[in-house]
Amino acid sequence: MNILIVDDHPLTIEGYTKAIENVFTNCNVTLAYDCREAYSEISKVKSGQNFDIALIDMSLPEYAVQKLFSGIDIALLLRNIDPGCRIIMITAHTEYLIIYDIHKKIRPEGFTSKGELTPQNLVRIIQEVLDSEKYISPIVKDCISKIWQKDLMVDDYNRQILFYLSKGYKLKELDQVVFLAVSTIQRRVIQMKQAFDVPDDSSLVKVAIKQGFI
Repeated sequence: MNILIVDDHPLTIEGYTKAIENVFTNCNVTLAYDCREAYSEISKVKSGQNFDIALIDMSLPEYAVQKLFSGIDIALLLRNIDPGCRIIMITAHTEYLIIYDIHKKIRPEGFTSKGELTPQNLVRIIQEVLDSEKYISPIVKDCISKIWQKDLMVDDYNRQILFYLSKGYKLKELDQVVFLAVSTIQRRVIQMKQAFDVPDDSSLVKVAIKQGFI
């Protein structure tokens, strides 16, 4: 079995590797500590080095030359080059939007927060994924559930609108970055304010941050 581990913390990688090798025999573990090294290892797939499992941390040092800026980009690259590989995403982030973006873009076979991961359940997650079962950790599942509770926040444009409002953009400026008509953006903001039960744009941003949507 070939496993790719991508994480920028050497001690974390060492722990993952020991846990895996203690349980799985005849296991070949390939390590990458940033997007550049991950790109190099994934590129070898074209030469026949396919991976069965990939453990990918969401936050990684970028490789701008190849437009790889995070574990999400690495996972998307792997999906394209080695579609048979089962991906387990790991993240220290528990913000709803980040969790949902990973879930929506990657649809990983396994998804867990770092705070929930131990050597014991890492091995269990890998085994479940190998058995063609999906694994979503309790914290990740709760984040996804909460964002679904805010139906409007599932919409990509609405999440972009909130993001840019939080960065200081004025409502009349959003059409330059969200690429919707100003009237459409205004209507969406009104809907979000109703959903969050707030009176103005500033309050919308504050409550969205407080509830973890930004």
